[in-house]
Amino acid sequence: MSVTSRYREAWEGFWREAPEEQGAVFWDAEPALTVGIHLGLFEPHLADPGLAMVDLGCGNGTQTRFLADRFRRVVGADLSAAALDHAQHADPAGQATYRVLDAVEKSETETLHAELGDANVYMRGVLHQAEPDDRQPMVDGLAALVGERGRVFLVELSEAAKPLLMGLAQSPTGPPPKLAPIFQHGIAPGEVADDAVPEYLRAAGLTVLASGELPLATTEFGPDGNRIELPSKWLVAGRAM
Repeated sequence: MSVTSRYREAWEGFWREAPEEQGAVFWDAEPALTVGIHLGLFEPHLADPGLAMVDLGCGNGTQTRFLADRFRRVVGADLSAAALDHAQHADPAGQATYRVLDAVEKSETETLHAELGDANVYMRGVLHQAEPDDRQPMVDGLAALVGERGRVFLVELSEAAKPLLMGLAQSPTGPPPKLAPIFQHGIAPGEVADDAVPEYLRAAGLTVLASGELPLATTEFGPDGNRIELPSKWLVAGRAM
């Protein structure tokens, strides 16, 4: 099973048109507001910090480069080759390595696991963008990557985020400039039930080790000048030791 061609083409089109500069994409907030906060929650649960770190759904690599400053080996993986073009262009020193990966296709995650061994995985806001039928296979792919010793840190928009996004999209003045391209390319966020995410992990053979709630920072600002933040839930999971 792999993602639909429509889904892949939507992401390719989005990233081909996306500006190069960091922060130009709706979710491309600076690491101090995103992965920097998440690492404080993730690192205490790492059974082996020396494992490779995979930034799954890395996009243009902003968070990947932050991780590469802190872990020995970091791989930025994304479905979109155009996204990885952005990531590699922004990383001329090659702090991380990048590869196209269809995480729904288990043979691809198994191949990456064979190359890296067990890995720790960071995935932010990817599952809700996947087609509903692809979500369990995607989490199965996460389980293949972490193996026996790895851990996954998963951040997803909570159910409460969707009405906020729809309200922004349906504003009388139109959606904010950085949100509009997402809808234009047919990759409007879908809703994942809050209680579905831990069930996906358990079905993949992973145990939820910790969880909580956090606002997820975006790069867009509302009419009041405040940064738009979306409610999200985070989980750390791995094999039961």
